Amino acid sequence: MVDDRKLAVLRAIVEDFVSTNEPVGSKALVERHNLGVSPATIRNDMAVLEEQGYIAQPHTSAGRVPTDKGYRLFVDRLSQVKPLSGAERRAIETFLAGAVDIDDVVTRTVRLLAQLTRQVAVVQYPSLTSSTVRHVELVPLSERRLMFVLITNTGRVEQRVVELPDVVDEGRVAHLRAVLNACLDGCGLTSVPDKVADLPERLPAEDRPLAATVLSVLLESLVERQEEKIVFAGAANLAGADFTVGLRDVLEALEEQVVLMRLLGETSDPSTLTVRIGSENPYTGLQGTSIVAAGYGSGDKQLARLGVLGPTRMDYPVTMGAVRAVARYVSQILAAS
Repeated sequence: MVDDRKLAVLRAIVEDFVSTNEPVGSKALVERHNLGVSPATIRNDMAVLEEQGYIAQPHTSAGRVPTDKGYRLFVDRLSQVKPLSGAERRAIETFLAGAVDIDDVVTRTVRLLAQLTRQVAVVQYPSLTSSTVRHVELVPLSERRLMFVLITNTGRVEQRVVELPDVVDEGRVAHLRAVLNACLDGCGLTSVPDKVADLPERLPAEDRPLAATVLSVLLESLVERQEEKIVFAGAANLAGADFTVGLRDVLEALEEQVVLMRLLGETSDPSTLTVRIGSENPYTGLQGTSIVAAGYGSGDKQLARLGVLGPTRMDYPVTMGAVRAVARYVSQILAAS
């Protein structure tokens, strides 16, 4: 265990190193921080922290830098995540509230996170397996064409123009709309094919061609949806970062959807904020980076995750505060949509 005094020294080293990107010496700690102890005591505490693996000396006669273990202790013992300012909260709310559908929500979220944190932002689309049907709409466009609209609980809207085999009056379209909504309301998207398999047979013979045509379009729209989709933004923020592994490895990892899925991690609690630091990452090309991630969802149900990736030398309190706040706002938008 690290006592409070040594923890204060470690915290000061982390803060200074994140700020300056220079190894931190005992003299600098005395000058910049009111630690309330003598320089000799600080040097002794630094020696103990180094012996225990929390800080390291990159080269002789240099100050110390935090190790992955040191960052982990710093994050675990954070007294508070830095709250966003009122202006920042209003900006987030205004920016995200203007989104028109889930694609727009995701696009705005990933841009916003990259701007707030100056890191690479990563946002996962709500999984197909976690989405349910909220409403089906059929809008007649002409005697032989209609617009099919599928709306999910995650705010996803699928639209298709359907060419009909015969002239169909609005009454029959309205009847099919009512049947579809009664059948599919609240149904998980993965269960839809089984749910509608025998639906045409339950309709009058004259309505079956219309139902078969609409259902084929419905099933096509589900097949075309990507099960797991991730978007990222802010790769340019990596240009000024310092990595213990090459930037090429980091960029290659960002191109791999499966890697990003694993990095965001999984947790059943949407409110859980997870931080993976350096060597804790399972992918060797990203062991010079840290990932801060949180779940977002509707109500208490997690639908997907979002987060940021950057060098281990990141401002953890600010980054964690931004990720948590954005995840909360996205959840509110989905719940209200």
